[in-house]
Amino acid sequence: MKSALITGITGQDGAYLANLLLKKGYKVYGLIARRSTKTTWRLEFLGIEDKVELIEGDLTDLASLIRAVRKANPSEVYNLGAQSFVGTSWDQPVLTAQSTGVGVLNVLEAIRLTDPSIRFYQASTSEMFGLIQEPMQSETTPFYPRSPYGVAKLFGHWMTINYRESYNMFACSGILFNHESPLRGIEFVTRKVTDAVVRIKLGMQKELRLGNIDAKRDWGFAGDYVEAMWLMLQQDKADDYVVATGQTTTVRDMCKIAFDYVGLNYKDYVVIDEKFYRPAEVEVLLGNPGKAKEKLNWEPKTSLQKLIHMMVDADLDRIRKEQVDNSYISEAAATRK
Repeated sequence: MKSALITGITGQDGAYLANLLLKKGYKVYGLIARRSTKTTWRLEFLGIEDKVELIEGDLTDLASLIRAVRKANPSEVYNLGAQSFVGTSWDQPVLTAQSTGVGVLNVLEAIRLTDPSIRFYQASTSEMFGLIQEPMQSETTPFYPRSPYGVAKLFGHWMTINYRESYNMFACSGILFNHESPLRGIEFVTRKVTDAVVRIKLGMQKELRLGNIDAKRDWGFAGDYVEAMWLMLQQDKADDYVVATGQTTTVRDMCKIAFDYVGLNYKDYVVIDEKFYRPAEVEVLLGNPGKAKEKLNWEPKTSLQKLIHMMVDADLDRIRKEQVDNSYISEAAATRK
């Protein structure tokens, strides 16, 4: 039986990847940082919390990573852990550099010192392109990151290439463009939108405040993208791949899809708030997935409309459940009085 170690297993991509690997018969281990609150809700959502083995460790602590690799004894390591919110990276640039950048180096070094034959996947990002140098970004497009997050990711990306070339390690980077799902964190714009749409529809919220709604992104479904991660590590030769849909959509149009789905006009509820503008904006990102299609035989399966509808439905289920739970708590409290 193959085994895999996933850092960031409690995040969106980590949960979907764990689910995929379990279906393929892997023994799945996940690195999890010590927290005072429970962080495994995504694994619960997919019904796999009791099917993975969690190992405590931290990307900034090399010793803990070496212990985790030794314990899991994996054939594959997927590094998805990071401080992954672009906006936060300006407020916490040092933390972002340590976890998102140097953390990659620590995982690579843990593998090199433990078992260099382990296959390694690094979660790179379209944010490395930043101030785009070509209208459609591919594996050969020059990088120009525009945030501390993008800079940190670029460090990890080049470290992956360096270890591949220096130590002959099977190390790949997936340059993933924006990918969303019902498991996306509420701080990300797509989930912020779908959550607000439901609350506005239910009369719980009156408006949705956003920044630059004319920014364009190439959005796909995280459940599709994790398959590309796995395919990269099944190849004969390690390489880097852009994973994207090849289509770009504005935040404005994404809002329209979400509001239209519940019968509302986004223009009546979206408010532009300058505090949500970034210090350095990335206006357009559009990926060219041609290499992934040719070499990996991978293509996205889920349209943006289907994805946004899926997210709205999931948020509707969540919020209705919250209402029921809150009602039960209120009734219980009233009974005790």
